[in-house]
Amino acid sequence: MKFRRKQRENVDINLASLIDVVFILLLFFVVTTTFTRETQLRVDLPEAVSGSPAPDPQAKQLDIAISVDGVFSVNNQLLEKNDLASLMDALQKESGGDTQLPLSISADGKTQHQAVITAMDAAGKLGFSHLRMTTVEAAGQP
Repeated sequence: MKFRRKQRENVDINLASLIDVVFILLLFFVVTTTFTRETQLRVDLPEAVSGSPAPDPQAKQLDIAISVDGVFSVNNQLLEKNDLASLMDALQKESGGDTQLPLSISADGKTQHQAVITAMDAAGKLGFSHLRMTTVEAAGQP
């Protein structure tokens, strides 16, 4: 007995609707995603047993942060170059020429001493007289 074979139908999947859904999802994720750029440096402050608390945080002041790698930031704005001239320019711009503002240097505990000296040198050349080094209180008192 000879059976007839049925002709197979070609099954085609219409990808147009699938592509539309994928593009809509892509558009949704692009529109709802936010990109933030962190400009603050991570600084682990050294410890000190003696010291005094910082004055009123609402008063205007300048803050130089120095990372482990010697990267400077003035008032949370990273400097393009890590040299004396660019640091002096940034301090002059942020202070507006007022050298009576308090200036604090927040250097990481493992920062090279030269970077801290560069910050102090820039402050001295511009005439800042209220200089403060930021530390954290030591855990145990001797």
